[in-house]
Amino acid sequence: MRNHVTKHQFTKMATFLAVPLKQTQEVELIKPLRGFIQNTFSQVEPDDYNHALNEFSKLRNLMIAKSVDKHESALDVLYRYYDQLCAIENKLPIAENQVRVNFKWRNAFDKESLFGGKQILGIASGAYEKVCMLFNIAALQSQIAEVQNHDSDEGLKTSAKYFQLAAGIFGHLKDIVLSHVQQEPTPDLSPDTLNALSALMVAQAQEAIYRKAAADRMKEAMVAKISHQCSDLYSDAMKLMQLASLKDLWPKDWLPLVACKQAAFHGMAEFYQSCVSQQSKTYGEQIARLQKANELLTAAQTRGGAAFAFKTEQGRIQRELQAAKKDNDFIYHDKIPDLKTLPGIGKAAIAKPSPFTNKPMSEKFTDLFDKLVPLPVYEALTAFENRKSQIANAEIGRLREQTQLMNSILASLNLPAALEDLSGQKVPQSVIEKAQQIKDIGGIQFLNKLMSDLPELLQRNREILNECIKMIEEEEKSDKQLREQFKERWTRTSSDKLTQPMRDESMKYKQILDTAINADRIVQEKFEKHKQAIDLLSKSTGDIEKALPSGGGAHASEGSGVVKKLRQLMEQVETIKAEREVVENEFKEAKFDMTSKFFSALAADGAINEEMLSESELDRIYGPLRQQVNESLQKQDSVMAQVQTANMEFCQAKASDQSGAQREAMLKDLAAGFDMFMELKSNLEEGTKFYNDLTPLLVRLQNKISDFCFARKTEKDELMSDLQKSIASQPTGPTPPPPSYQNPTGQKTSAPTSATNKSTKSGGQPSAPPSQPSSQNYTGSGQQSWGNAPYPQPGGGYQGMPMPAMPSGFNPYNPYMQYPQQQGYPNQGYPQQGYPQQYQGYPQQQQYPQQGYPGNNPPYQQQNQWR
Repeated sequence: MRNHVTKHQFTKMATFLAVPLKQTQEVELIKPLRGFIQNTFSQVEPDDYNHALNEFSKLRNLMIAKSVDKHESALDVLYRYYDQLCAIENKLPIAENQVRVNFKWRNAFDKESLFGGKQILGIASGAYEKVCMLFNIAALQSQIAEVQNHDSDEGLKTSAKYFQLAAGIFGHLKDIVLSHVQQEPTPDLSPDTLNALSALMVAQAQEAIYRKAAADRMKEAMVAKISHQCSDLYSDAMKLMQLASLKDLWPKDWLPLVACKQAAFHGMAEFYQSCVSQQSKTYGEQIARLQKANELLTAAQTRGGAAFAFKTEQGRIQRELQAAKKDNDFIYHDKIPDLKTLPGIGKAAIAKPSPFTNKPMSEKFTDLFDKLVPLPVYEALTAFENRKSQIANAEIGRLREQTQLMNSILASLNLPAALEDLSGQKVPQSVIEKAQQIKDIGGIQFLNKLMSDLPELLQRNREILNECIKMIEEEEKSDKQLREQFKERWTRTSSDKLTQPMRDESMKYKQILDTAINADRIVQEKFEKHKQAIDLLSKSTGDIEKALPSGGGAHASEGSGVVKKLRQLMEQVETIKAEREVVENEFKEAKFDMTSKFFSALAADGAINEEMLSESELDRIYGPLRQQVNESLQKQDSVMAQVQTANMEFCQAKASDQSGAQREAMLKDLAAGFDMFMELKSNLEEGTKFYNDLTPLLVRLQNKISDFCFARKTEKDELMSDLQKSIASQPTGPTPPPPSYQNPTGQKTSAPTSATNKSTKSGGQPSAPPSQPSSQNYTGSGQQSWGNAPYPQPGGGYQGMPMPAMPSGFNPYNPYMQYPQQQGYPNQGYPQQGYPQQYQGYPQQQQYPQQGYPGNNPPYQQQNQWR
């Protein structure tokens, strides 16, 4: 028996195809990403991420440089960059209206000519960057597989491994590319191209396995099956590569080589099966299969031309066929059957696309931005803080509203001052203590200073906001004019689609300022009404004593039962107030650990049911505190009912002369003046803080809009340049020859073709309108130059992004107005019809002499926990 297969005959058989890489250029990553961090994550210091941003930018540049190295170390660089893109996807989303970084990639099969589709495509999209990176990873894997030493076992194993990995990635890309790119991709990224490349990679992986099996002298029957499967895989790849949409895409030697291998490996399968026939002494079948193998190798040679790499195998088959025929003619005389009647060879499908997973590709990968929480978690935390502050402010508001009501009732009854003024001559001790409190704070001058500062703070914020609105309007106007001028050739995304979130945010800030202006007016009215009493309390005790009318004295004695009863009730009032301060602090200082809960939910379900998780935790922590609030309000109702009953008896026992009535009225005014001073102090301090906290938010919005407008201007300039180049390169139509009477010689005159002659007095026609820009110059909406300009991030709050954090505290004047909420967050409400019940009629008018007191919690004092 002859030894049909030797290792030597396979040494020069393999000619593998490697996919070319897509090309890109460096882009500006640091500025837009840093801006997004600054504008979105309110609790984060952007400078803390300077190192991470620099490393991320260096990693992309290193990826570009290393892509040309056909080595596994270069592949790891691509892995690391891709892994980092995946890691920031939920933290720093790169998109037209979020982190705007324009990634521009060239078609990998670009032949520097115009054929079916765009050659360069630039999109401000992290998903597009990921798609291009996966393509290059698979392409580099194919190149590494190609350059292995295919005479060694290790080289063949490595080739098979990387071809299968590449096949898996190309197959994965085929399924996701349209959803990720969301516009017509370059030809290399079309689903048909990716499908063909995946099939080609699997075929080449099977070929590497076949070569190793043959070199290892595996049983001929198995090698035949492996070879037959290889032929089938090349057949599948050839059919996919010959689709009409792809016929001009491939390098000129690809299709001939694939067609060559399809026939050659079928021939090798027949050859190895002929060895099986010889071993089973079916010499006629052996000859039939050798004849078929020879035919197939001849066909492969015709198809492959210069790419035919099976000359050694072809020569061996021809020699084996000649010898087998000779042996059969002289010795065996076996009938040569029709090949169609012979059993099939069978197939061994060993090579398959490696499944693509979302796990990190690089073993050395570490997330540069691991301290940033994913945006779904950040959004959930922001929404939770809204719910938390909403409940806390509502409950604290209930307490403060009822405390103010209680103070108003006591002031209207001149309590506790009336109990300290039984003689009707001296200033009651409670009034002296209240006056001292006011003087310690700074007296009426303190309020005057705060109120004089507010208009300046308001004006500063209005100017910033007006500038924001102006920039948006000017950018939209410019884009609209150019769209009308160039019509369908102005292909970038229209401004109104990108600026609407920023316009909405600006309008919400405007509503806030408008409401604050109204609150300023209310504060001023309150101050004017109680100014005289506040001014008197700001003076010395002697001045207060002189200003108080003398009274005739009371008929109720210190030791009377009603006086003792009222004193006990006043002590209970003070106890209620002290208890409420404790409850209020507990609401403000309650601790929640929602971060771990939201992370767990995101890991388990891929989404966060923020409402369910938040309400459960808030009920657990705030439930007992809310019960304490209810009990405190019930206790107040009981105490105040007793106060009014006891006070009626006390009033009957007091002297009722006119001077006593005047003195009592003034003491009531002083009590109301003290309460209003403390309320206005809180209001104005919160108002000042509100305006000061609002300023950096407006500056942040201003910077965001300014960066956006700058980026759009850069984009506009580039698109204008592309259009101008297209117009300049557009050939003008031929100018008709002049009439014969203008050519008395009768000679023929060639029509001028210069662009300067596109319209002449002699009747020349204007040139044809400019055509669509060259696909190599401009590549679709949202594209930028290779050197991408710094882009803004109309981020935080847009399309599922969290709004920027608002100043701590509600609007300092208007408790029923809260800050802008992003879509999908609990509706906190803006100034709207139908305020919460406790705020209706604000400022609340009391039935007591101190009308004009707010009937709800002092708006400045509310603490907003927004982050």
